[in-house]
Amino acid sequence: MKNVSLGLLMASVILSQPVLACTKDGSEGFVPKNDFFIPVGAKSISTIDETEFNAVIDQVEGIYAPIVAEYGGKLEVVRKWTDGTVNAYAEQEGNIWKVSMFGGLARHKTITADGFALVVCHEIGHHIGGVPRYGGNDWASNEGQADYFSTTKCLRRVWQNEDNAAVIRKLEVPETLMTACSKAWPNNAQDRDICVRGGMAGESVAKLFAALSWSSKAPKFDTPDTRQVGSTQDSHPATQCRMDTYFQGALCEKSFNEEIGQKDEVSGVCHSSTGQSVGLRPRCWFKPKVQ
Repeated sequence: MKNVSLGLLMASVILSQPVLACTKDGSEGFVPKNDFFIPVGAKSISTIDETEFNAVIDQVEGIYAPIVAEYGGKLEVVRKWTDGTVNAYAEQEGNIWKVSMFGGLARHKTITADGFALVVCHEIGHHIGGVPRYGGNDWASNEGQADYFSTTKCLRRVWQNEDNAAVIRKLEVPETLMTACSKAWPNNAQDRDICVRGGMAGESVAKLFAALSWSSKAPKFDTPDTRQVGSTQDSHPATQCRMDTYFQGALCEKSFNEEIGQKDEVSGVCHSSTGQSVGLRPRCWFKPKVQ
């Protein structure tokens, strides 16, 4: 089985054995292929150590392994703490649905523990995040959809019983994010706090995208990407567009208990066809088929 990633994907069924994989060329993952490599013990790294690396994975895996089983897969998180690769991957081998997490990504100075949790959620989202999927692929949600799943469903489920207010008190939360979350969740402080926390996790990984592209322009909550695609983009959206996706996912009023659409783009998400105007997948990567 060739070890491949969830970048520019196409489905491939190898008829001689029950293996289904993403097979473009193995060059992509959570972020595009890059030459960054952060070994154990490197200077100017995040505060995440091996214990926290495993604790974050334990938490998300413990919650989502039974859910993945309901979809017919066995979730296997491959933990590569000593590997300095700055990326993360997902793949399927029959009913074994893998997520590979690398220490190099966790050690990047932009990544917080919550940002790392978002990456784990994103990779699980490739498996169960619903449509839109990569063109011609019958299992892998595309990059934008996996991003959207991470804040609309996964992080909310993972953090539902935590003291989220205590977490966000330690953060420097931009006013735009706090105001938007307060407006989206006016009657539930826990949902509001999870919204803020999810937005900040999105900011963490968006700063990673900017760093990997050597961009001097920092993504911000109050500078959304105004581009509109003519058709849904499957590959990695631009940095600001991805941050917008995390932000809007955090604002979406749909419950994490509502299954995200596996065959349609409307179920379980915020969509203009059902009257929502907030929490929508951004048009900088998503083109609705249903109006």
